[in-house]
Amino acid sequence: MCARYESPLRFLFVDHDGVGVEIDSPVQDELFPRKEGYFVRRPLAADTGDDAVPRVEPVTGRWGLISRLTRPDNLANAEKLATHNARDDRVAKSFTFGNAWRKAQHCIVPAQAFWEPDWRTGAHIPTRFTAVDGEPFGIAGLWDTYKDESGALRESYTMLTTNADTHPLLRDYHRIKDEKRMLVLLPRAQWAEWLDAPVDSSVGFVSQYPAERMTATGHPAAPKTKAVPAKRAAPKPLPIQGELL
Repeated sequence: MCARYESPLRFLFVDHDGVGVEIDSPVQDELFPRKEGYFVRRPLAADTGDDAVPRVEPVTGRWGLISRLTRPDNLANAEKLATHNARDDRVAKSFTFGNAWRKAQHCIVPAQAFWEPDWRTGAHIPTRFTAVDGEPFGIAGLWDTYKDESGALRESYTMLTTNADTHPLLRDYHRIKDEKRMLVLLPRAQWAEWLDAPVDSSVGFVSQYPAERMTATGHPAAPKTKAVPAKRAAPKPLPIQGELL
């Protein structure tokens, strides 16, 4: 599962007809769970026929989906859950993600890079994954709207993940005995299709992104150095008997 990623400063979304929409990031570049990130979706008024409605919109929201069905008295518990990733094999039956999945509330989460842990040496080495061509990834996501403590509507989102036990690259990450998981990274040609896909077609977008299109760079922690104790000053010699102090 991914618990750290970088939002690109700019993201170029290309629609079905080849028309590009450039989006400037409204958030900081490095994101962690429960922080405010952003995702791209079709506007809620996209089907009204109003030409003033943009093709897509960037939406700021909580990275860690909270279901619209969450009761106010259970909100505090929902906020503690790790909901920044959604497993493809459980998402449909999940209380947290089920509402967004059934309604096909699809989104794209732009990412310049994402991080995964490398434990092959026995020590945790944070590893940064980027696209070989230098362009941002488009992560398949789900969004949902919920009410916060004050009753105000808030947006939230999650990233879909799939099994990576057989992936040539991602199978080497996470702890040795754990199941290997990876983000569902969509090819650019599928971004618009994912946003418009009905729920019956959602599973068809889940696949392993080609390893040859990614680069992994490890960032081991600097070795710890032992502090060298300061040298003590030599003690002053005791005065000889009869010598003035």
